[in-house]
Amino acid sequence: MKSAEIARRFLTFFERNGHTVVPSASLIAEDPTLLLINAGMAPFKPYFLGQRRPEYPRAASAQKCIRTPDIDEVGKTTRHATFFQMLGNFSFGDYFKERAIPLAWELLTAPVADGGFGLPESKLWVTVYLDDDEAADIWRREVGVPADRIQRLGMEENFWSMGVPGPCGPASEICYDRGPAYGREGGPEANDERYLELWNLVFMQNIRGEGGAKKDYPIVGDLPAKNIDTGMGLERIAAILQGVDNIYEVDTTRRILDHAARLTGVAYGRDDRSDVALRVVADHLRGGTMLVADGVMPGNEGRGYVLRRILRRAVRNLRLLGSGDQRYLHELTATAIEVMGEQYPELIAEAGRIHTVIDAEEASFAATLRTGTSLFDTAVEQTRRSGGTQLAGAQAFTLHDTYGFPIDLTLEMAAEAGLSVDEEGFRRLMAEQRERAKADAAAKKTGNADISAYTDLLESAGASSFIGYDATVAEATVVGLVVDGVPAAAAGAGSTVELMLDRTPFYAEGGGQLADQGSIRLGGGAEIDVHDVQQVVPGLIAHRGKVVSGEAVVGDTAYSEIDLQRRQAISRAHSATHLVHAGVRRALGESAAQAGSENSPGRFRFDFTSPGAVPVSVLRDVEDEVNAVLEENLAVNAFHTSIDQARAMGAVAMFNEKYGDEVRVVEIGEYSRELCGGTHVHNSGELGLIKILGESSIGAGVRRVEALVGLDAFRYLSRESVLVSQLSDQLKVRREELPERIDGIVTRLRAAERELEKLRSAQVLQAAGRLAEEAADIGGAAFVAHRAPDGTGPDDLRRLALDVRGRIPADRPAAVVITGVPKDRPVVVVAVNEAGRRRELKAGELVGVAARALGGGGGGKPDVAQGGGTDPGAIGTALDAVRRTVADRVAAGA
Repeated sequence: MKSAEIARRFLTFFERNGHTVVPSASLIAEDPTLLLINAGMAPFKPYFLGQRRPEYPRAASAQKCIRTPDIDEVGKTTRHATFFQMLGNFSFGDYFKERAIPLAWELLTAPVADGGFGLPESKLWVTVYLDDDEAADIWRREVGVPADRIQRLGMEENFWSMGVPGPCGPASEICYDRGPAYGREGGPEANDERYLELWNLVFMQNIRGEGGAKKDYPIVGDLPAKNIDTGMGLERIAAILQGVDNIYEVDTTRRILDHAARLTGVAYGRDDRSDVALRVVADHLRGGTMLVADGVMPGNEGRGYVLRRILRRAVRNLRLLGSGDQRYLHELTATAIEVMGEQYPELIAEAGRIHTVIDAEEASFAATLRTGTSLFDTAVEQTRRSGGTQLAGAQAFTLHDTYGFPIDLTLEMAAEAGLSVDEEGFRRLMAEQRERAKADAAAKKTGNADISAYTDLLESAGASSFIGYDATVAEATVVGLVVDGVPAAAAGAGSTVELMLDRTPFYAEGGGQLADQGSIRLGGGAEIDVHDVQQVVPGLIAHRGKVVSGEAVVGDTAYSEIDLQRRQAISRAHSATHLVHAGVRRALGESAAQAGSENSPGRFRFDFTSPGAVPVSVLRDVEDEVNAVLEENLAVNAFHTSIDQARAMGAVAMFNEKYGDEVRVVEIGEYSRELCGGTHVHNSGELGLIKILGESSIGAGVRRVEALVGLDAFRYLSRESVLVSQLSDQLKVRREELPERIDGIVTRLRAAERELEKLRSAQVLQAAGRLAEEAADIGGAAFVAHRAPDGTGPDDLRRLALDVRGRIPADRPAAVVITGVPKDRPVVVVAVNEAGRRRELKAGELVGVAARALGGGGGGKPDVAQGGGTDPGAIGTALDAVRRTVADRVAAGA
């Protein structure tokens, strides 16, 4: 039974049993305390916490999930995966144990022909919480599970909470006996590899207090309503039903694994090491594809870092499999899209964008590997020069943490170089970093953002009605006030408030469009200066501002007026964004999908996926095309329709936006048609002019265009024209000749600068002979301390130090210290010859002494080192400090 069919059967079964089937939420969590959706119940947390009233008493879903805490175990065990799907049924104060338990058993054991999964009852075991006699009795008496196949386990195994104070309750797990080949008898309490947990039924009935994440916390009360939260891993049940050994061999993952095996020429099932690598590649490609599809972009923090990490782990494991410099992610991503597309058709629709993002990240990591390899070679050279046979843990950690160089690759390359790696030191530094991250996360974790003030208000007063498409002023009623997160009946002058109205012309920030600003006057005489508008919970609009006079009171009549000039400027920018989006897609293809935007008064930015920079000529063509559209004065129309009809019409959707069954479509003639809730002009001619300023990279595979519109664009071009006129007058050439003339000037200037640099360097080096001859004698060692003329560059300081050192007889210990101030900050270079190093003179140590005196730092090799500081006035002190250190070392080594 294929995975798509398993999910369909699950949802169909619960729909027949009175549940509302809820589509999978995006992996990007709405909950601000969650980085990504990591459990099937996560989208329903506000219902369980009582922060929102559920729209239905029962629900069922097949939820996409991402977990990375145990990422190093992926591929090594049968149960760890970064991406997985959780099948779940939920009751919000409707039914409880008496219904949840029989439903689960019926679905698992009913014949396949009757819509069930057909598992033999004799293979199923059940666990319950230690003192949950009620659940045990239901299993035994109502379902008929033999008593000897019902086991009681403790809080850590069979009691669920979110890890923080809040809802919790006992759990009951259904486990499948995979047979003696997987371990000894005795049920789940004896062997959880053989008795594989399939389905966890959580009976959410209690409230927990402070304490440990999984145990050692007090139960402080009962929930006012008892809830059901269940979760069955789709991949686990698929492994059982498909008769495979582990979750990596189910249909949706095995095809990616087999493709990776073919590409790298490695047979699956012959070697543990290569098997683990193939599983990692298959799992991570599936997870990475799903993350990109939901709008996550590779980055160095947050969700972006999760995506970057798993994609780079996939590349690293392909390399371990022998891929060399070959890039295989494109082909493997195509397979992932194909195998998951039956369950998630949006993958097929977004294939071009997904490929663009993943291909760009693979190319970026290839560059990282080149940099890391160069740094690794330097570390190997330093280790060998010092007579060592082991790379320091700190070096391996720096390669990994700073440059993204995988530790496994470091181990492999070190072995090829005949060296080992201080793995213990590396692991210690990694552990310290993880502890810092955990401490930071613990400090930020609050369980769930407190939005109860808003949800209570939404429930009592109803949703806010936005009338701003047609009105810029309106009369309304104040239905709520929130001050510092707490509901208030009134707020006096000087108060910063969030004011809710039953109807409003103010646009709440969303879809890339900035919020309206303006003023609200109340019938009681108060006036509020509105500086921001947000939809704090779905359906409720909060006007944020300051009470500048009078007292705002709930129930007052409100007269709202937006800043019309600002709104019009933002609307022009929003319409211009749609046009540029259409122009870019026409020029680059449909893979150039929108990845974000911001529409401000008179200017906008537009982000889109692209594997590389967009040529200036293409941007110029796009600009010409969209300005031609402005001349056509195309009508701008907005209308509501079904999401399916909008897609059939070819309306473009922003990939990480959430849309309901009914959507708003904005079309500009036949040139542009997008799903959009923002405000726009009435016809394209109102924009006047669009000027694209340029484009740049904001991440792997994502480019940003910035542009001006209307009067702002005209003013920009006017200033440019004045500047060009001034240059033309000053250089005595026509405008069209300016590029050639300026290029000639720049060429001559650079040539002159090179000649000056040569003269300066020659002048500096002329002093080398004299400095060597005048070297001071310190205990038989030659010591040179010299301050070069200000402006001397670091490279010249280094050349002078090496030249002076080379002029001193090789058998005489020598230390040369050269300082200078290239650009306001002092630089120091120390060079020590071999005879000096035998007398315990080390350049790295000496440069550190000087740099500290200069208020900075530095280091390097024993023969030559460089440092710097912040205090040019301390150069004399620094040279004296080095002189004393040389004297001490020479005396000690005599």
